Amino acid sequence: MEDVIDPLSFVAPEFRAAAAEMAAYEANSPPAVRASIPAMRNSPFFTASERLADVAVFECHAPVAAGHPEVLLFVINAQSNAKRPAILHTHGGGHIAGTARSEVPRLQALARQLDCVIVTVEYRLAPEATYEASIEDNYAGLRWLNAHAEEVGVDVDRVALLGESAGGGHAAILANLATDRGEFPVAFQCLIQPMLDDRTGSTRTMPNYMGRYAWDAEWNALAWECFLGIAPGGANSPAIAVPSRRQNLRGLPPAFIGVGSVDLFAQEDIEYALRLVRAGIATELLVVPGGYHGFDIFVPESAAAQNFERAKIAALQRAFSLGAD
Repeated sequence: MEDVIDPLSFVAPEFRAAAAEMAAYEANSPPAVRASIPAMRNSPFFTASERLADVAVFECHAPVAAGHPEVLLFVINAQSNAKRPAILHTHGGGHIAGTARSEVPRLQALARQLDCVIVTVEYRLAPEATYEASIEDNYAGLRWLNAHAEEVGVDVDRVALLGESAGGGHAAILANLATDRGEFPVAFQCLIQPMLDDRTGSTRTMPNYMGRYAWDAEWNALAWECFLGIAPGGANSPAIAVPSRRQNLRGLPPAFIGVGSVDLFAQEDIEYALRLVRAGIATELLVVPGGYHGFDIFVPESAAAQNFERAKIAALQRAFSLGAD
């Protein structure tokens, strides 16, 4: 008889208490079906905290491609008559939840720390809108940032893309799209626990200790189905929407990829980093032992989460300094 190992034993000790609480909460949560999506969107996790009083924020709408409505942008820490680096940010939520608005306070703190401008995009969510809509929303944010660079004080040669989870996937998609279209330079892509491969949890099974906390295989398969508009994991998944499906990674911006070792996305993120390296892309990969999805958000006071945050900040600072005059 095969031994049964508690998945919690694979989680780093400093994360275990939060993981156990999360498991108890999720045991009574709605199943991974479309009818449960509204409840997920109303989760306290996506509620914004109070904004910082000393970092300016304004809202505006940017035109998208023909046939699409305008998209809402939050512009953080703008300063005219300056020439500072910038971040185009895409929020997490599995393509089916989350808001840019709820991310503003956290991004204000980041903008102040890096002395940069941040634009975060309120892209359309699935299943109401599939990937064709959201990727054009995010590209519109990049277009707006370049068109208004002088107004908000941005050096267009020092623009980084940043996203977490599905937002990390969107940042990778946007890096690919910007490279293919060749209209706007992207200096760096910072992918935090990114959602990159529709095969994970659908046609590719992970070990039973991976993806047990915060985001599991069932929700992942549903989210990809909503985002793609087709069953995930098949041969017809569009490479434009699934970064891991992209064949040629040459010419992409340098990258930082960070993930926990028991995150559902660990394997796909490590594989993507290796493929970037093989394509000649300067890539930093950080795998946090025993880290599950969102460990840095759920246990921010832990030493591992703080080290993870410092590594992310350092990677962005290096990217910005390399592009400076």
